[in-house]
Amino acid sequence: MKPAPKTFAVKSFGCQMNAYDGDRMAELMTAQGLTAADPASADLVVLNTCHIREKATEKVYSDIGRIRKDAGKLGRAPMIAIAGCVAQAEGAEIVRRAGVDVVVGPQAYHNLPDLVAKAARGESALDTDMPVETKFAHLPGRRRVGPSAFLTVQEGCDKFCTYCVVPYTRGAEVSRPRGQIVDEAKALVDAGARELTLLGQNVNAWEDGARGLHHLIAELDKIEGLARIRYTTSHPNDMAQGLIDAHRDVGKLMPFLHLPVQSGSDRILKAMNRSHSRDSYLRLLERVVAARPDIALSGDFIVGFPGETDADFAETLSLIDAVGYAQAFSFKYSPRPGTPAAGMADQVEPHVMDERLQQLQAALNRDQAAFNANTFGRSCQVLIERKGKLPGQMLGKSPWLQSVHLLTDAPIGALVEVDIVRGDPNSLSGVERIKIAA
Repeated sequence: MKPAPKTFAVKSFGCQMNAYDGDRMAELMTAQGLTAADPASADLVVLNTCHIREKATEKVYSDIGRIRKDAGKLGRAPMIAIAGCVAQAEGAEIVRRAGVDVVVGPQAYHNLPDLVAKAARGESALDTDMPVETKFAHLPGRRRVGPSAFLTVQEGCDKFCTYCVVPYTRGAEVSRPRGQIVDEAKALVDAGARELTLLGQNVNAWEDGARGLHHLIAELDKIEGLARIRYTTSHPNDMAQGLIDAHRDVGKLMPFLHLPVQSGSDRILKAMNRSHSRDSYLRLLERVVAARPDIALSGDFIVGFPGETDADFAETLSLIDAVGYAQAFSFKYSPRPGTPAAGMADQVEPHVMDERLQQLQAALNRDQAAFNANTFGRSCQVLIERKGKLPGQMLGKSPWLQSVHLLTDAPIGALVEVDIVRGDPNSLSGVERIKIAA
């Protein structure tokens, strides 16, 4: 048994949805009367975990050991809760291996306060259920937020890519009710958000009867005080024409699209069970660019998938050359237990994956630098998000999701019209023209 905690800390790993879930867990604990604290001094430490890659999973166990070691030096023994996808995938194994106090999956974290109370009484506190009733109805109202906020609208995945654990840790695709989303969006705007990023494992699979994501975006567009809308992560198979047209027709929808492709080789895409081809992906991007010519494109890539040859990898590089991504995420293939790809023959040697990843990232960095350089001389609105390191310097985001540095007295949350005077590989520099009311 441990004393009921009075302070807490939440540390999230992985995707934006985990960041959203981490914020909601923090709000849950605050609603229970606990006070947020630094992880080094908190009575309860919640590790909100990611299971996509092997190293991320092992990092969780490493963090558990580090937390206990640091706390032991101070004569403390904090309660440790493991949440998120590692909790869902490994459940009781985490308790056996690490002896943590609480384990809760990503669909059950609304029960975290009850689980913490059970742990304080010395009872088993493990919940990895995927209930039919959504967790969102049990979460507290939104608190004060920053100028940019996440909003989960869809969870789960039915695509079953052969390398991915998400269908097993997050469950089947489920769309949140439209009214619930709109209410939360309004609450976030009232709490200070100017920009909302709609989240989902396959966010463009969101539906409400015959209504798709573009209908939801059109409704959010009507919210007074909301200036910007984004969404991530999308699947090529769910990119409906209505959503493409929304990039042309909805002024608040930012000119940015993250659309993972994973490989440029049709043979590897088929082995991944991606359900799209190289050509269909490129034709889809052509339709997107036709609707919004200034759109910034982003993607995901995996190198070293089982059976990937030099020729397959060359096709991925040629696809990158054809698209010209503004930014992208790239990873070495990581076998996840229980996925079909983990048992495939022809696993690629680690040193080959290392070499390919270096080549791929060099190409992506080249194109990101070129995109940023081409922003030089343009004017755009920048949403101020935080203070910079220099006196009077503020940092914000361009419509194309680039970081922008500028000297201004505009407050956090303001939109500022900016002339871009320099485009560096990883950020832009701008000069203020006009302040737009916060």
